[in-house]
Amino acid sequence: MKPETLLAELDRLRKDVPKDPADIEYLTLHHVFAFVSYKMGDFKRYVDEQDAKGAFKEFEEAS
Repeated sequence: MKPETLLAELDRLRKDVPKDPADIEYLTLHHVFAFVSYKMGDFKRYVDEQDAKGAFKEFEEAS
């Protein structure tokens, strides 16, 4: 699994939600996306560790 794949999906989810600064769903997706983008190196390490543990096995088998 590539971290960019997960980040792209998070961005897609974020864009599916109407931009409303009063809505917790929008705020959550927007700020998590911004934080993860900012900390891409840390996120890559996390994804690599999870990949090594088999966390994405079912997804990869279904693809």
